Formats: sequence, C-alpha cells, structure tokens
Amino acid sequence: MINRVFITLPVADLQRSVAFFKAHGFSHNPQLSDETAACIVISDAISVMLATHAKFREFTPKAVCDTSQAVEVLISLSCESREQGDEMVAKALAAGGSTYDKPEDLRFMHSHSVVDPDGHGWGLLHMVSQPEPS
Repeated sequence: MINRVFITLPVADLQRSVAFFKAHGFSHNPQLSDETAACIVISDAISVMLATHAKFREFTPKAVCDTSQAVEVLISLSCESREQGDEMVAKALAAGGSTYDKPEDLRFMHSHSVVDPDGHGWGLLHMVSQPEPS
C-alpha cells in the first residue's frame, strides 16, 4: 500500500518558492532539505520537494519545462471546505502566485486554481458530495 506521496518540482528561486508555500501555513522539513532542495509538508501523506533546476536535472535526462510556455503538471488538492479553497487562493495571490480562471461550482464540487511563482498549476477542490460510481 502506498502511504506517502512526494511530488518533486523544479524551481528557479528556492527561497522564494519556500516562502510561497510557507505563506499557506505548510511546514518545511529541514531534515529533507539543503541548499539545492526543500521539503514542504502539505499533509501527513503529501510532501512537495522543491528542487533547483540543477538539482532537478540530476533526476531526469529531460529538459526542465518552461512553464511560461507549456504546462508541465497540474496538481489538485482536496480542501475541507469551499472557504478553505478560497482562502488558499487569496494566500497564493498575496504570496506572488497568480490564477488563470474563475472559481467553478459544479454542484457536487467547487474548484479554483492557482499558479505558483514557478508556473506549476495547483487545483483546489472541495467535494460537496461524492459522485455516483459509474
């Protein structure tokens, strides 16, 4: 059984990226961090490894995506309430992030999204009710 998820993202300015995630109230794990990477704890089960471009290239032979030109990944987080999602959007905007859409209410789900300073897309979802299985 998988019990933890580590998402590794390339970042241009490690300290700026750490500050962005700390502005959301997420914690920084110094045991898994150094001058080239930082571990941000999203929840007990999810951590984001922020890696400088040079460090990130040690893990893959492929080029780092230019997020001003292309989408590299979309990551969605499930929020406990619509208000929590809206609060996270406000914190992201205050911490140097942006958004490219408006909140969407799909009756069973409320969604919104933000883009962090490095161009990674983050969806913020609140499930009002579980959809019926197909």
